[in-house]
Amino acid sequence: MTFVNWLKRRLVVIAGLLTLGYLLLPVVVVAVFSFNKPKGRFNYEWQEFSTDAWRDPCGVSGLCGSLSLSLQIALWATLGATVLGTMIAFALVRYRFRARGAVNSLVFLPMAMPEVVMAASLLTLFLNMGVRLGFWTILIAHVMFCLSFVVVAVKARVMSMDPRLEQAAQDLYAGPAQTFLRVTLPIAAPGIAAGALLAFALSFDDFIITNFTSGSTVTFPMFVWGAAQRGTPVQINVVGTAMFVVAVLLVLVSMTVGNRRKRQKA
Repeated sequence: MTFVNWLKRRLVVIAGLLTLGYLLLPVVVVAVFSFNKPKGRFNYEWQEFSTDAWRDPCGVSGLCGSLSLSLQIALWATLGATVLGTMIAFALVRYRFRARGAVNSLVFLPMAMPEVVMAASLLTLFLNMGVRLGFWTILIAHVMFCLSFVVVAVKARVMSMDPRLEQAAQDLYAGPAQTFLRVTLPIAAPGIAAGALLAFALSFDDFIITNFTSGSTVTFPMFVWGAAQRGTPVQINVVGTAMFVVAVLLVLVSMTVGNRRKRQKA
């Protein structure tokens, strides 16, 4: 009975740890095989430990070029989607206008629509307009489908804001610009940051829409897909592991900064 009681008290924690381990298992496999030295073209079986791929991550032709292109597209798509999404979120929460309900509903369409349907529609649009497929068509498509996620994240934050804080700033003779920059924007910043990070991850990781709108342009997900047909180089595991480590470090830094601010306020 003692073990059963102990298990009941810690059941949620155990379930959470098991779920986390299940989610991280593919990442662990990728990290381990980034130190592998396969004898053939495919990096699917462990052969021997080696750091050659880490010493030369750009040793595979086209890998670093596609990675750089994906980062550029993700950064510009994040910037465009964050700016437009933030303005749309504020407009939907703060203002009343005709068709507001319809716009509110249409925002969710790109999130609910299958990617292949959106990709085919965008390809048809670009071809009918005579637009040459490449960097700019990918960027336009990424801004379009990232926009909805930013709007949802920022809108949730704006709806939870206390309007009395802005009214207090106006009572203290702050102008509209000062109120927005010193009160509204700092309060909405966590939602904006969350939307921006989500947009960056979705843009960098996208394959289906990019494949339809890329033409001869090759992004990193497309490079990985093409390489998997001929043989997966170890450098792909190196890039994936490095990106995961960077993401974890960013989360740890943000948590540390947040905890310090809470301590200072306390």
